[in-house]
Amino acid sequence: MLAPCLLLAADIAGRLIARPVEVQAGILVAFIGGPFFIALVRRRRLAEL
Repeated sequence: MLAPCLLLAADIAGRLIARPVEVQAGILVAFIGGPFFIALVRRRRLAEL
């Protein structure tokens, strides 16, 4: 349920950020999802130590 909400939020934000043109939702998902994924990997590595 989180993935569709994230994609919808990225699409809406992409339409509002640069008003005359649209920023693609995939770009915004990468900016949100990238740091989240890195945080998950770091958390797992710290738990293994």
